[in-house]
Parts: sequence; C-alpha cells; structure tokens
Amino acid sequence: MTRTWRPPVAWGLLVPGLAVLLFAYAAPMLWVLRMAFNRFIGGGGIEITFTVDSFADVFTDPYYLRVAWTTVKLGLLVSVVTVIVAYPLSLFLVRTTSRFRGLLTILAIAPMLVSSVARTYGWMVVLGNQGLLNSVLKGLGLTDTPVQLANQFSGVVIALVQIFLPYAVLAMTSGFGRLDDTLEQAAASLGAGRITRFLRVTLPLTLPGVLTGLLLVFVLSISAYVTPRLIGGGRVFVLASEIYDQATNQLNWPLAAALSLVLVVVFGVAVTVFGLLQRRVERWVSGR
Repeated sequence: MTRTWRPPVAWGLLVPGLAVLLFAYAAPMLWVLRMAFNRFIGGGGIEITFTVDSFADVFTDPYYLRVAWTTVKLGLLVSVVTVIVAYPLSLFLVRTTSRFRGLLTILAIAPMLVSSVARTYGWMVVLGNQGLLNSVLKGLGLTDTPVQLANQFSGVVIALVQIFLPYAVLAMTSGFGRLDDTLEQAAASLGAGRITRFLRVTLPLTLPGVLTGLLLVFVLSISAYVTPRLIGGGRVFVLASEIYDQATNQLNWPLAAALSLVLVVVFGVAVTVFGLLQRRVERWVSGR
C-alpha cells in the first residue's frame, strides 16, 4: 500500500523556508518601505510621519534620475557584453566530449573563488594610467598618452564583465539543456550550412539559457557597489553607491530607503520583462 502525498505535509515542509524569507527578506523590506515615508530633518534626525518628500526628491531631482539611468545603462551594457563573451565558451563546454570537460568547467568558474574586491583592485592596477594595459600600449607605440579607462564608465563595464562572466557561463550551460546534436546533424543532412544551422537550430534552442544569463548578470550589475565605487573613482554614480552614501555619510535614511525601493522596482521590472520574453521564446521554440 502506497502512501499518498498530503497537502498539509507539503505546507509543513515549506514552513522553515517561508520563515527564513519572512524574517530575512519580507520584514526588512517592510521596514525600508516604512522608513521611506518618514521625513529627514537634518543632522541624522528622522521625523516619524507619513510623507512622500523622499520620493519627490528622487523623481524630481535630475541628479537622482541621472543616477538611476546610469545604473540601468550599466546593467544593460554589462549583461549584453558578458553574454556575448560567455556564449561561445558555454556552447563549447556543453558540446565538448573531452575527458577534461570537468577541469575546463572548473577553470571557467574559478574566478568566483576570488573576492570581487580583490579582482576589482586587480583591474585598478591593469586599467590605471600607469597600469599594465597603458604600459603595453605605450611599449608597442600605439599611443603616446594614457587611455582613460580608470575612473571612467568604460572601465567599470570592463571590470564587471570579467567579474560576472563565470555567473553567465554557469547560467547558460545549465540553460542549454534543449541543445541536441542530432537536430544539427539532421539540418546538415538537408543541406543547411554552418551559419544556417546556427541561426535556425542552435541559437533558438539556446535562447532560454541566454535570457537566463542576461537576467542574472543584469540583476548583479545594477546592484554592484564595490566595482563602480573603486573603478569609477567617485565619477561613476549608481544607485547602490548613492544608497550607501545617503545611509552612512548623510544619515538620510528616508532618502536611502526611497532609492532602495527604486532599485527594487527596477529588479521587479527586469524580472517581469525577462519572464515574458522567456515564455514567448519557449512558445516560439516549441512551435518550430
């Protein structure tokens, strides 16, 4: 006699996880939401009230709008470049039959074992005016003046692409489950060339994994603090660094909370858009 799975037992097993989410995520988010409607009165003072002054500052001040746009632009650019770089590597790792496949996978994700702070400092050494890159360019006679990458938006993009590359590789290799060599072989037997096979077979089957990698890297990029702070050198302002400054330096917790909620809304919009794209891609691939 087999036992049937009872819904109360299933709900009981969910209780520990739901409790952790409640106390580690939901409760702090409710506190941030309530703090955003308080009033900052200067000198670290906070008036417990209900006002939208902080949100008015965020949505009417051109500076904060520019910071929000820089954050979104950084996330989009880093996610697209990272996925483009990671795609060939992920495709190779999925297709290879080499006995060293496990070792190659470990090497691809090995940078995750090093702190992002350490890697950021490494990029500061590489991208600086007297850094390795400029020294090589000068040594080859390709430039007389240093290429300005440190303390610039472009330098932040380069560093974040390298830092988040392993995450994209992991997400995309796990998302390439639909890829089947027999489908490409069938297309080849029908006369399809390599480019046609890639565009008509390989790319559509790997799109779900690509979208997963895009979403993951985008979310990580818009919440990054250390790399934009250090590589940007105080010239690249993003929401994460602005939230930190308002909360710790200015002690304006209501404004920091309002900016945090803006970042959460960007998260929500990104997840919703990527979810819709994922479903459309799934239906398109299934109907092919």
